[in-house]
Amino acid sequence: MTDSPNDPSVDSAVDKSTVMAVPASVSEQVANASDDNFALRPEYKPKSIRSYVIRAGRMTQGQKKAFLSYWPKYGASLFDGEFDLIERFGREAPTVLEIGFGMGASLLTMAEQEPEKDFIGIEVHPPGVGHLINEAGAKHITNLKVYMADAIDVLDDCILDGSLDRLQLYFPDPWHKKKHNKRRILQPEFAQTVLKKLKVGGVFHLATDWEHYADQMMEVMSAAPGYDNKAGEYHYSARPDYRPITKFEMRGERLGHGVWDLLFERQN
Repeated sequence: MTDSPNDPSVDSAVDKSTVMAVPASVSEQVANASDDNFALRPEYKPKSIRSYVIRAGRMTQGQKKAFLSYWPKYGASLFDGEFDLIERFGREAPTVLEIGFGMGASLLTMAEQEPEKDFIGIEVHPPGVGHLINEAGAKHITNLKVYMADAIDVLDDCILDGSLDRLQLYFPDPWHKKKHNKRRILQPEFAQTVLKKLKVGGVFHLATDWEHYADQMMEVMSAAPGYDNKAGEYHYSARPDYRPITKFEMRGERLGHGVWDLLFERQN
């Protein structure tokens, strides 16, 4: 979930920056960082189209210290391959994965409010990752792990099929210009990738405050084989209690903006 229209789980406005070398792991980057040069990059595999824009953002001293202090505890790497849930969390529990958690406030709240579940967050923007792990470390949260990586790469290389109880995609970048719609993360192929990662009965929960994107989400998900709309055919769902309302969302509601939630359950 993000507090800006440029969300992380989506692909970057590719221009010429798509032919970049694959960066070192976050752990290696942190180990080599200095106060004068603390420019971290997300982990990813080279590709021509990304659904997020990697925005330059100045990190606070607290966020920098968070990577030094808490990345070893909370960090997970794309380059480590398969994510062993029991080994990483030390238990067997329902697992929730969120793509694009922004500054992490709502994900942290969910991890606190649902201690019986384990949470995995994916975000590409270092300030947001630093803020989340700093807050999690201060509160001694134990049911959270974080990737600073391309979400599609993580799903492909790290998350086992049939392992997730819920996958959350909240307020992804709408790429509202028609020529940029192909950069939206929710495409038919992505819906099928998510389906494979969910357990039977697991839920893909989407939310957006862009009506046109909500319409596209409904079209894509309603046509996606293997899913059932928990609200009924072509109906949006009420916001579940577990999804906190962000400051960004509250500001939108005051301005009269709508928010649309979609909950689709894996059937087989």
